[in-house]
Amino acid sequence: MKKKMIATRDGFGEGLLELGRKNKKVVVLSADLTESTRACWFKDKYPGRFISCGVAEQNMISAAAGLALGGKVPFACTFGVFAAGRAWNQLSISVCYMNLNVNIAGTHCGISVGPDGATHQALEEISLMRALPNMTVVVPADALEAKKATVEAAKIPGPVYLRLTRCAVPVISKESDKFEIGRAKVVKRGKDLTIIACGNMVFEALSAARGLKKEDIDVRVINMHTPKPIDKKAVIKAARETGAIVTCEEHTVYGGLGSAVAEIVSQNCPVPLKMIGIDNQFGQSGNNEELMKFYKLTSEDIKLAVKRLLKKK
Repeated sequence: MKKKMIATRDGFGEGLLELGRKNKKVVVLSADLTESTRACWFKDKYPGRFISCGVAEQNMISAAAGLALGGKVPFACTFGVFAAGRAWNQLSISVCYMNLNVNIAGTHCGISVGPDGATHQALEEISLMRALPNMTVVVPADALEAKKATVEAAKIPGPVYLRLTRCAVPVISKESDKFEIGRAKVVKRGKDLTIIACGNMVFEALSAARGLKKEDIDVRVINMHTPKPIDKKAVIKAARETGAIVTCEEHTVYGGLGSAVAEIVSQNCPVPLKMIGIDNQFGQSGNNEELMKFYKLTSEDIKLAVKRLLKKK
């Protein structure tokens, strides 16, 4: 059965609409990318609670901080490369230092932005956001998770960064699935090795696991949708029970999900570990499928990594 394909930014837009209905304190700010971030849906429904900040990401974050101090629940939206890059100092001092309820939606993340190329492909934001005290980082696996994550983010008193995609990704979860920020979800059980993934790489990990099953390799797959605060118990349990871990992320391998997992494993239950991600490279133009193959992020690449790592157990 073919899975429905929806971009996680669409799930974010749906989440904003739900919040708009339920919470009049929610306001949305956009840095001149209202349609691209799907903030336009909120703008059309609740124009009095929408603020267009223009091409001024740093000012937008500062304004969001002021709104949070005034009792509002702001969602600041722009491309991830601008939210995490241009506005990092404002996020650090104006938002995280005071632990304000400012929610940042970074869309068009990873190489799946495609033809837009290196200038618009955010590959470092998990690292940048993880380094900030008080910041929560969420990378939804599909549009349904993105909607739930958006609604849950508004309830967290401190800052939250939502990492979202431009391209459509398979919907692998259900409406009825429980979603909790900071709590990993085991989407496939297995005993030989564990794959820990986030974002669109969860689907690739599941595809790899199903292929490996045909070769009598039983792999556990964990959807680690919250790289920070990461679910330490789930990581340690996986290390102890399966004896090896492969991490998968559409992001640099420096400081991202793989690094977060390695920090836990090295201190609690050392096991062989392989990180799949962008290795010391910038992105480039190309369609999504071509780039996934070029950067070795496909299910076939994951299968190969699993087989190699199993030899080290």
